[in-house]
This record gives sequence, C-alpha cells and structure tokens, in this order.
Amino acid sequence: MPVIEYKCPSCGSGMTFDSTTSMLSCPSCGRKDNIEQLPDPLKQQVFTEDEVREYHCESCGAVIVTEPETSATTCSFCGSAVVLSDRLSGKLAPQQVIPFAISKEEAMAAFKKWCRKGLLTPRGFMTADRIQGITGMYVPFWMYDLLNNIDVRGRGTKVRSYRRGDYQYTETDHYEFYRKIRLNYVRLPIDASAKMDDELMDKLEPFPYDQLKTFKTPYLAGYIAEKYNYTSEQLTPRAREKTMPYIESYISSTVSEYTTVSYADKQIDTTVKRANYVLLPVWMVYYNYKGKQYTFAMNGQTGKVVGKPPLSKGKMAAWFSGVSALSFVGLKILAWLWGGVFL
Repeated sequence: MPVIEYKCPSCGSGMTFDSTTSMLSCPSCGRKDNIEQLPDPLKQQVFTEDEVREYHCESCGAVIVTEPETSATTCSFCGSAVVLSDRLSGKLAPQQVIPFAISKEEAMAAFKKWCRKGLLTPRGFMTADRIQGITGMYVPFWMYDLLNNIDVRGRGTKVRSYRRGDYQYTETDHYEFYRKIRLNYVRLPIDASAKMDDELMDKLEPFPYDQLKTFKTPYLAGYIAEKYNYTSEQLTPRAREKTMPYIESYISSTVSEYTTVSYADKQIDTTVKRANYVLLPVWMVYYNYKGKQYTFAMNGQTGKVVGKPPLSKGKMAAWFSGVSALSFVGLKILAWLWGGVFL
C-alpha cells in the first residue's frame, strides 16, 4: 500500500515521532519504539515516480488529498499521521534526515519568547497572541560537497612611509603574485522546495549535521514532509553562488600583506563531489498582525527563529532620536576636549 501508518502494537492507536525521545511514540498508552530497530517498508516496496494513485487513510478510509510535493501529512478527518511511500521511493527517496528535537509546545514557547525580544516591534506584536498556526515540516534540501580549484594571478604593492630630516618619503615596491588554492566545502545545504523562501531557509543555518540519520519513514510520522521540486543539477549554480563570498574572502586573505592588489586573472573551477538528498526539520509559524500575515521559520533542532516582523514607527523614531542625541553629546565632549566650541 502507498500509505504508511504506524499503529501501536499494544493498543492500536496511531504512533508519531517524539522529538524529545527520538522514538516512535504512542500518545494513548505511552509505548515507545526505537526507530532504528523498526523495519522500513520502503525497502520492501518499489514505486515509480510517475505513478498516479488515490490515497486512502487506513484508519478511517477517508480520501487523502495532497499537493503533488507532499510526502507526509495527517488525515484531515481522523488526524492520523500518514506517510505517502510512493513519494519517498526510487529517485524521490531521501538519503538522510535530521529529526526534530523541539516539540510543538517548545517551539510555540520559544517563538513567543523571541517576539518579546523585539526592540523595534510594536507592543501588540510582542504579546505573540495572534499566532494563526504552527506546522512542523521536513523541508527537502540538497547537501553538496564541493571541491574548488583556484588559480589567481595579479600584482600587489607594498607602501612604506617614513620621515628623514625635514622630508616625508613614500616608498612603493611592486610585486607579481600567483596563488594556487584548493578549497573544499562539505555539507552545503540548498533548499529544493519551490514553496520555501530561499533567503529564509539560508538564515536558518547552521543545522547540527552530527545529528544526520539514515532516512527511515518513522521520522516523518506526525509531521508534514515535502519532496524536492528541483534536482541537484538544477541547483548546482546556486550552490556555487553561495560559496563565492567565502572563496573571495579566502583569496583576499592570501594577499593581505600587500597595500594594494589588482587581479590579472582569476580561475575558479568548482566540482560537485557529492550531492545528497536530505530532509531538515523546520517549524513554520504563521502570525496575523493587523490583518497582515507574517511568516517565520524556526530551526527544528536549534530553535533559531528567522523572519521579518513588523516595525513600530514610534519606537524607530525614538531610537533614531536617541542615537542623534548621543551623537550630539559625543561631539560636545570632543569639542570640549579639543578646546573648541560645538553649537
């Protein structure tokens, strides 16, 4: 069957992944099963990517309607956690997953605490009492290992100034330089979902990659999971672009002894050594403030919150006034120290 549900062997209730214990848990009788010891039904069934199937909840028989990208969800009628196995097999099968470490209750409390820290947000927003919904979602990422071979040629100068007698001298030495650099970037995550905001997902980093587990379907039970929209080949240019600021910074560090630098030639050859399909845990928080919806994301392992909250015009005006006042006082003090007058 393409729909996988995890029933408690003790009482028959639906089981879900417990982020606190990292085990499959039954909310009715409290039974907990070690996921690593459970058989994975995906290893026993093979589906093709193009199969069109009608999904039915095995608990209540209701038809499950999802968007094409969804690979795990809950039945809207009985609430059972279901995994759509045909969307997680073959080329669509993730290689690894980082499980949730923060429960829904913990995520809600952490978000409210984050709201209260907003120095420039309106007081009404800081109360965090307008949360429309919070959803635990496994977001698809491609995780790249990149090898960069870099050849750089250019010219640099070293400038030295000194005084001799009544004269000030400036001495400039000119050099040619060559740098051959080899840079490896490992576990570079690029989100592969068309729904997710790339900037928002980038800001959620870093994830604790030591928590990566070999993918098993029980990790998804009780959460929503998406399958990738973009292949690793399609996202390789973005992976290269993401590393460029770090590469440029490293190149600059190798010629930092020069006063001025001009590059004659810069060759950067990037090779994809590996691209693994992984699922990373994200809590999506939807907040309504004065009729406008704001979307925030929380790292499901670290609790880091990212997003753009509303800003209070009054607080911003007060902040700028405070900065201006401090600047004015600072200038007055400097003028007094220098024996001058600042009006």
